[in-house]
Amino acid sequence: MKIEFAPLNIPLRRRLQTAAVLQWMFSFLALAQCCLAGFVLLALSDWWMLSMLYAGWLWLDWDTPTCGGRRSQWVRNWSIWEHFRDYFPLSLVKTADLDPRKNYIFGFHPHGVLVAGGFGNFCTEATGFSALFPGLKPHLLMLPFWFRIPLFREYIMFGGLVSSCKSSLSYLASRPEGGNVAVVAVGGAPEALDARPGALRLQVLNRKGFIKLALKHGAQLVPVFSFGENELFDQMKNPTGSPLRTLQERMQSIMGVALPLFHARGVFQYSFGLIPYRSAIHTVVGKPISVAQTSCPSREDIESLHRVYLQSLTELFEQNKHTYGIEEDQHLSFI
Repeated sequence: MKIEFAPLNIPLRRRLQTAAVLQWMFSFLALAQCCLAGFVLLALSDWWMLSMLYAGWLWLDWDTPTCGGRRSQWVRNWSIWEHFRDYFPLSLVKTADLDPRKNYIFGFHPHGVLVAGGFGNFCTEATGFSALFPGLKPHLLMLPFWFRIPLFREYIMFGGLVSSCKSSLSYLASRPEGGNVAVVAVGGAPEALDARPGALRLQVLNRKGFIKLALKHGAQLVPVFSFGENELFDQMKNPTGSPLRTLQERMQSIMGVALPLFHARGVFQYSFGLIPYRSAIHTVVGKPISVAQTSCPSREDIESLHRVYLQSLTELFEQNKHTYGIEEDQHLSFI
């Protein structure tokens, strides 16, 4: 394999963009392990009292990830996120005004490998979420497992990440003051295994839990499609039924997280590595679907609203696909 090295005279701004993405990759691939190792080493050192004090704090603070988290506007406004945004580049597109007196559930599609568009748009202010949607606070839902890791949990909560468990989504959707946005990557970990350039297949037909909670709490549903999300990484071929896919699905059932074997480019060369490609991501926020509160929604209520949601998602994709380089004959498929 011929290796294509990056030129030596690349502008500083592009180096900063790559560094910003590199630290983001490190945060989601290795920072949790480093935090856990650091906590264990601290507990075994002469400074073990600090680890005990933190353990006590952890016990007292255990439910925070399911009760809206602990966001930090200072962290969300770090300048490093502007370099992160410019690397791809990343943009947030508004199609309708959202009433800040209401609560919303954003259905984010597709999941992609690492939900880069979801993080950049809803966990930072780099694309101007607060300016586009004044009065609303976005919360990106993440697997509960990550909020059990000492220190790492504090970092991810600062950006607005919260647990994806049922009680967490219910908390956000039921706040009487309104103004909360729960961003759900509907396809979840299984969809990440199909994330590769050109993929338009979404795992959504059997994903109805968020629909039920929207009905139960009267939260408005908003479809969101992130054009370019699947273009960031290549992935080893893993068709359904293949040994690799079977192993990945087995590991996912045990660990709760997907393990896609992805690759893209490196820091100083463009031929291989785990840094995403420089490919534009345009995250389009659709129009809200009005939801009447139903304390005990029936199966028919859920199915009916689910059909409306899928129709709205399809319309959002079809109305915007030409703008973002999708061919006329390419359409979403739901599984």
